[in-house]
Amino acid sequence: MVSRVRVWLNRTYAENVFFMDQLRRNPSDRAVDIHATHGDADSPVLAAADTADLEPEGLSPAGYVEYALDQCRRRGIDVFVPRLHQAAIVAHRADFAAAGTALLAPPPEAVAVFHDKVIAYEAVQAIGVPVPPWRRVRTADELVPAVEELEADGHKACFKPASGAGGVGFRVITRAPFSLSQLSGFPTPYVQLDMVVRALEQAEEQVDWLVMPRLEQPEVSVDCLTGPDNRIRLSIGRTKNGRRRGFTLQEQWLEPARRIAEGFGLHYLSNIQFRMFGDVPVLMDVNTRPAGGLHQLSLCGVNAPWAAVQLALGEDPGEIVPPFLGQDYAIVSGPRQLRAVSLPQQRVEETEPLPAAVPAPVEPVEVGQAAQALPL
Repeated sequence: MVSRVRVWLNRTYAENVFFMDQLRRNPSDRAVDIHATHGDADSPVLAAADTADLEPEGLSPAGYVEYALDQCRRRGIDVFVPRLHQAAIVAHRADFAAAGTALLAPPPEAVAVFHDKVIAYEAVQAIGVPVPPWRRVRTADELVPAVEELEADGHKACFKPASGAGGVGFRVITRAPFSLSQLSGFPTPYVQLDMVVRALEQAEEQVDWLVMPRLEQPEVSVDCLTGPDNRIRLSIGRTKNGRRRGFTLQEQWLEPARRIAEGFGLHYLSNIQFRMFGDVPVLMDVNTRPAGGLHQLSLCGVNAPWAAVQLALGEDPGEIVPPFLGQDYAIVSGPRQLRAVSLPQQRVEETEPLPAAVPAPVEPVEVGQAAQALPL
């Protein structure tokens, strides 16, 4: 009898409830138990898991590693998918292996390269992957000439943190004065240059930003699955152009993504994002973790989360070619059940009788899912 696989996701995005769904609906028909931890007691991933714990707050990276090792030992975790404190965790891969846990994450060298966007851009340029022009700024005196240089070349300037994820801190510079037009409708990413300069001058510490041209659509996120042997098993591009989403296997996107994933050892699941600079696709960002939208590849007949778990367990799924490319689609929000208590009911051991199911109240949460295909 094949044993259950126990998978742990730590403090991950709400959208990864679909990642968890795909693990349970795996084509190998293998039983999967999912453990989840989070700092938010009402995170949908806690409600979707078989077992769950609230994470302690205020732990240092080293303290979090000790906490994670304890979770793996107590819960019998076979595969750990770390998001929070990924860099510190992968540095202790041998300790997790000794606890019987495989890490579904790249080696520390790869994580370090892509933690800082300046280091990442310099590294990928060195292997021939185009990147947009950029300047690192820390003060108002550095910001203004960087913006002026881009504007002189006809570009709209934007900035974002040199380290970070999920578009947090991204802003587009405008010279239009602040007016009531900014107070009507929904907030936008546009900020006035004079307000940013004033904030920098009044700040007690420096920032660490990249100033660069605002890149054009389409945005293409290439989901890659790479083995510990640095060989790609899967690469599919997800296109984004306004509300419309789709898929692509065009080499102008996939070839540079494969070069990055294989060249830097981005083992297991990574997500490599491109946009257009003029008529050239350039690198925008690299995520050394599964993308929140990874589940959308199911519209192409692919179960990437399960293939990654197989790799982590030493069961090579081989090269994965999508049997078809799904139709264009849109992302919509849908309700996901939460329990009335602060943590979901824990799944009991199989030797004990299971309690009768109790319907949970439904709370609307913002969890994206693939909607009906749009007409072409």
